[in-house]
Amino acid sequence: MYRILLVDDEILVRDAIRENIDWASMDCVLAGDCENGKQAWDFIQKEPVDIVLTDILMPYVDGLELARLIHEGYPDTVVVIFSGFGEFEYAKKAMQYNVSEYLLKPVTSAELRQVIGKMKEIVDEKRRKRQEMERLDRTQEQYFRNEALIRSKALEALVNQTRDIRESLEELRRLEIELTPGSCKVAVFDLDAYSEIAEVDAEKLQESALMAFVLYNISTEIVTEEKLGIAYQEGDSRVCILFMTPKTKEADLAVQEVCRRIQRMVFETIGIVASAGIGGWVREPEELRISRNQALELLKRRYLTGPGLLLDYEQCILNGTADITGELEELDEAVHGGEEERIRSLMLEISEKIRETMAERTRALVRLQQVIRRIGEIRMTLSEPKETVFRLNEEYFRKAAEERTFGDAVERVTGYAVDTSLLARRMNSTGAQMQARLASDYIRQNYSDPTLSLNDLCSYLNVSVSYFSSFYKEQTGETFTETLGKIRMEKAKELLRNTTLRNYEIAEKVGFSDPHYFGIAFKKATGQTPMEYAKEKRR
Repeated sequence: MYRILLVDDEILVRDAIRENIDWASMDCVLAGDCENGKQAWDFIQKEPVDIVLTDILMPYVDGLELARLIHEGYPDTVVVIFSGFGEFEYAKKAMQYNVSEYLLKPVTSAELRQVIGKMKEIVDEKRRKRQEMERLDRTQEQYFRNEALIRSKALEALVNQTRDIRESLEELRRLEIELTPGSCKVAVFDLDAYSEIAEVDAEKLQESALMAFVLYNISTEIVTEEKLGIAYQEGDSRVCILFMTPKTKEADLAVQEVCRRIQRMVFETIGIVASAGIGGWVREPEELRISRNQALELLKRRYLTGPGLLLDYEQCILNGTADITGELEELDEAVHGGEEERIRSLMLEISEKIRETMAERTRALVRLQQVIRRIGEIRMTLSEPKETVFRLNEEYFRKAAEERTFGDAVERVTGYAVDTSLLARRMNSTGAQMQARLASDYIRQNYSDPTLSLNDLCSYLNVSVSYFSSFYKEQTGETFTETLGKIRMEKAKELLRNTTLRNYEIAEKVGFSDPHYFGIAFKKATGQTPMEYAKEKRR
């Protein structure tokens, strides 16, 4: 039976929902109805319910505040919010409180029955997970009381050399654990959801020990089945495997496949991704710590690779150097040119080059700092004050370093590059506007010179012909030739209207050395000959 609470400040709405739903047929009971969030919260604290159906805008305590209180105090209770059309954006803020469904008013009985059916499934899943957690809790409690804990502690002491090695070996023999003479290596598993690449609160820390115990059980089952070694827990969150087998290429492949199987089964069982680092081969018990530290070093590469990492030390070249000189030169051009799409593409290339080195976090961040410095240099060429640039560089590097994954850090730096490109675009636009105005003024002052050319104008502005042609057309919508021709025709029409000058005299004054060509150009521009235009306009 599912207990439901209805919350709405309109009594007619509450009456309609209460009377039009056959609660018993849905294996539900309407435990109560309240007219505001305050009443509802008081009710829930006395008589907890499974599902809350609530309006969003109510006096005293509204639907969002009620959802927050329920999320914090009764996380297993499912909340459905009713909202009017104009309130929907407001309602979406409730996502942070794990609201399960939004219904747009007015709500029909059929819609409500369908939603309640879905909510029942969510309640069932929450109940199942709670029961599973309680079962795991009980199982873990038993585990910590039995021999498995002692075995894990003994193996951890041997590998980490926290005790005398002879004492550790003697204790393992008493526990009937014999280390196979010859090659060994250590793999370290870590659950990504509870690692440094995730945000872990106190509740998750408590949960991590239970989930790590599931990882331990799965690892023990698979390693024992394959007869490749022995698994043990290291602290509350990690699981290690001591592989004991002759060192061969086939053994490397077998170890990697066992680790993949463990990753797959953990995800299938608890829906959590695990990462694993596999240390190198060693021959003596005194060297096991080296292999384990190599595995831990590989796990740090999750910063670059993201969750689900599986790396074997034997196959990795660590701390390589990424040469990004060429990409930085191209980035310089793209930022100066305001090319956002090209900037994003280049930042992706840079990030991939850094990832290929498999460098640890500090080295990867040094490379990103190199990119940030180059972006800062670009800002200074755009007349940004040096103090401002230094402050921005520090701020963006700090934000990038605070990100939990390399991908997020790259996105921060990409944002800096894009912001700088927008600044460059504004500066370029302002400069181009000014140069376009200077060009137009120069043409108006020199249009009567029949030898006036594009080269003359570009020499005056001290720019290349190709650059001038691109920005002038963009700013004015015309080419140099079109502007010059238009100005000459305007002046010719003015002289034809207001003077009695002959055609050849007018042609000469507006920059045409050939009167015949002037006549052809004038008719093409106006549809009339100079004489026809003069007769019409002088009347």
